[in-house]
Amino acid sequence: MNNCFEEYNKKLLPAEEAVKVIKSGDWIDYPLVLCAANELEKALAKRKDELEDIKFRATMSVWPRYCVEADPDGQHFCWNSWHFSSVDRKNAQKSLAYYIPMKFSEQVVMTRNIQTDIFMAMVSPMDKHGYFSFGAAASASWASIENARCVILEVNRNMPRVLGGNQECIHISQVDYVVESSNPPLPELKPAQPSPVENTIAGHIINRMRNASCLQLGIGGIPSAIGALVAQSDLKDLGVHSEMYVDAFVDMTLAGKITCARKNIDKYKQVFNFAFGTRRMYDFIDDNPGVVSYSVDYVNSPEIIARNDNVVAINACLEVDLFGQVCSESIGTRQISGTGGQLDFVDGAYKSKGGQGFLCIPSTYENGAGEICSNIKATLTPGAIVTDPRTSTQMLVTEFGIAELKGKSTWERAETLISIAHPRFREELIKEAQKMKIWRKSNRIY
Repeated sequence: MNNCFEEYNKKLLPAEEAVKVIKSGDWIDYPLVLCAANELEKALAKRKDELEDIKFRATMSVWPRYCVEADPDGQHFCWNSWHFSSVDRKNAQKSLAYYIPMKFSEQVVMTRNIQTDIFMAMVSPMDKHGYFSFGAAASASWASIENARCVILEVNRNMPRVLGGNQECIHISQVDYVVESSNPPLPELKPAQPSPVENTIAGHIINRMRNASCLQLGIGGIPSAIGALVAQSDLKDLGVHSEMYVDAFVDMTLAGKITCARKNIDKYKQVFNFAFGTRRMYDFIDDNPGVVSYSVDYVNSPEIIARNDNVVAINACLEVDLFGQVCSESIGTRQISGTGGQLDFVDGAYKSKGGQGFLCIPSTYENGAGEICSNIKATLTPGAIVTDPRTSTQMLVTEFGIAELKGKSTWERAETLISIAHPRFREELIKEAQKMKIWRKSNRIY
């Protein structure tokens, strides 16, 4: 028998046995999204009454949070997240989850400088050479592993085996315990159906794209719209260097639009940090040499991003003020998501030769009382988190057009942002700009 399989069998334990290594006061690190532990946590939740002050550190929960459910008063377990999902948001409202502020590109460095006792991850099955793939997320796993006193892997045969450029796998010799799961299907994120407004916003961006653009896409309806429009366009030789891998990339690849042939680095490779989408997409990235996973300090480094020419970064935001400050993660003080890698790609795209960093937002939203409100405001909502400072914001896009902000003074910014606000709010915004002394008498009136 191959030595790696002998070692595998020696380290193989039921989940209930593996989690006995966890003790009160431990910090437990998970990789993000799909790769967080599932059945290991379910086993740990059963030990609730034996343990105190167990603290989790994770990103975007998509599996059930068994320990939170088992401890509704938060007396034994404390959940902390680098980026909120809908599950995390709900738990935060009950004071059962807490946000960790970060720029995603810095997570590796931050993880190396904080306490980690246990690392638990869901991985693909071990290959003949003794390696487990981290699958849908390389993220900052190795930084956690280097700190941890114990590494426990949960094998799920549904996890894609993703090839990579760095830190995308781990060898059996570097693992303490292995648990074979019941192989539950991976959670899926169905592509959002774009609204008419999102299709219009996507159209503005498509008109600015050129052959050999290198794409980064965020989450939501606009990436879906971009994918559909690109697939029908005359664009060619597009590249991919993206924090998140979404179904739109599969659509564009199968339409022959993505080749990565004209990238400056990682040529012929679609580069990503984590994937979240449909089973179709998971199957597409499985064992695919053309789609590779890298650690987040590589993928999200603005300097690395900028090494490719014509980077097109497309992300969503929640509100923007007339100074160009952008909030993409909170409603007032209520944390909705996180800073994530948006600022990394805004900066990286701007530094790229020919690069364009688009922040997309419908001009209006409907509040709880059924009133239509402007997403472009004189000043941000009190308590709103500034995700992108005005010094970084390059381009804002609504259904009314694109506002380019770099190099513009405060009055120029106010003018161009008001020009893409909904017409019914423009006069009001002009009055607010005048009060704040950022409106010139010679400005155009929209």
